[in-house]
Amino acid sequence: MHPSKIFFFLLFVILNHEFTTSETAKRKFPSDFKWGIGTSSYQIEGAWNEGGRGESIWDYITHTNPNKIRDKSNGDTTADSYRNWRRDVEMIRELGVEIYRFSMSWVRILPSGFPDSINKEGVEYYNNLIDELLKYNITPMVTIYHWDLPQRLQQIGGWTNSKMIDYYIDFSRVMFELFGDRIKIWSTFNEPYYICQGYEEGFMAPGVDLPGIGGYLCGHTILKAHAEVVHMYREEFQPKFGGQIGITFDSSWLEPLTESDIDKEAAERGLQFFLGWFAHPIFKGNYPPVMIERIGELSKQQGFTESRLPTFTEAEIDRIVNTSDYFSICSYTGNLVTIAKPNNTYKVPSFLHDMNIGRTIDPNWPTSGSDWLRVYPKGFYNLLKWISKTYDNPPVIITESGVSDRGGTNDTERIKYFYSYLDATLDAIDEGCNVTGYIAWSLMDSFEWLAGYIEKFGMYYVDYNDPKRPRYAKASARAYAEIVKTGQINWNFWPDPEIYIPAPGAGLKLKEMKFFVFLSIFATLYFYF
Repeated sequence: MHPSKIFFFLLFVILNHEFTTSETAKRKFPSDFKWGIGTSSYQIEGAWNEGGRGESIWDYITHTNPNKIRDKSNGDTTADSYRNWRRDVEMIRELGVEIYRFSMSWVRILPSGFPDSINKEGVEYYNNLIDELLKYNITPMVTIYHWDLPQRLQQIGGWTNSKMIDYYIDFSRVMFELFGDRIKIWSTFNEPYYICQGYEEGFMAPGVDLPGIGGYLCGHTILKAHAEVVHMYREEFQPKFGGQIGITFDSSWLEPLTESDIDKEAAERGLQFFLGWFAHPIFKGNYPPVMIERIGELSKQQGFTESRLPTFTEAEIDRIVNTSDYFSICSYTGNLVTIAKPNNTYKVPSFLHDMNIGRTIDPNWPTSGSDWLRVYPKGFYNLLKWISKTYDNPPVIITESGVSDRGGTNDTERIKYFYSYLDATLDAIDEGCNVTGYIAWSLMDSFEWLAGYIEKFGMYYVDYNDPKRPRYAKASARAYAEIVKTGQINWNFWPDPEIYIPAPGAGLKLKEMKFFVFLSIFATLYFYF
């Protein structure tokens, strides 16, 4: 071969290869690090009125007020995992993960919401799923409550009614009795902040608009219900079955907009309100002092005779503290924070007015398929460090982390997200953070709450035009499987999807454009010389 041709061939290879410092570092996750994938019942199961299932608050709100959902859709059928559970387990096996995090529908097990009638078909569905997972040595991690409250219980006030503590204990007891011999990781509630937003300004189900009061009543009930169920599990079921139990928090990272003391205080206050609201009573005892002081003072100024934030008794504080065997956190993005502007539109009273911060984003952070989600891996690292410092370095399980797009299977941006966020996780581990596992969100495209089916988070594409709802591995599924298999991030691994389905309106991806440009240049120069 002519020397000039050799030169151009080598130039092509060099230009088309992506070097990164992470690739050369070859850092690995600890050998006992746990990998998983997650879903939730209402988002994937479908069969909303089949097999004896009752009605949940999400059934009710999507049927009676479909305008709340951006595409006016619902979870009536969604990915139809009620029928496709075997394929779901096959996909989990393809990923090679050790943990499958999912929730059980309260109304599929107790259609009325009460334990007087246990639905055999619902129990059979979950037994089949659990046994299939265990058959392949996949550990089920079950969320007892992932937002789908029985509608009948909402009719008596839902989580603002303290009587819900008893009903939740009843449901949890049924769960432990039916499945406790095989479920070794339990979570009482998923993201209680968002549960209680459904009683704050009504944008989440059940849609109750009671700002500054409803959310705090909800949170107070949930914390006491969580504690009672954990004590019940530890006293009655853990001695027989072993296992762990905790609760799943959520928070974005909040970063000061500037280095000013005002912005630093606002960012810290925001973290205490968003995350500390539920984490502090469990890991420290009682609500964060900043919440107690601010809400108490503002309540007094607003003419209330007592704080809108309910007060725990000393006995309740002792009952709630130390009721989680792990620190479970869901986090996707970050915000820049300053004090709220005087002309803000926060209702008075309201949670947002009490917190008194303004949030924005750095326009340089990469976008996603969701307006609220910008890609900021440094923020993920910062949040893990903040948790470690604030709560004495507890064992942390990252139980949700992922990114949305608008469809398609060649999801290179999702691969970049996982590579960068896992790289940030390694940074935190290297600096002493006790991070024990990572559960990606999510297994498949599904009903994404208020976004309906517009935003896609799945590693598996679901063909919603086909009644059978077939699933296909996206490129990200194969990239994640490689991370799970090797325990490290290979920034040069950009696999192809199982089948190529373009995103709506998408042209060539940057990587594909680069390849064809280099190929054209190379071919022209090669044949010219």
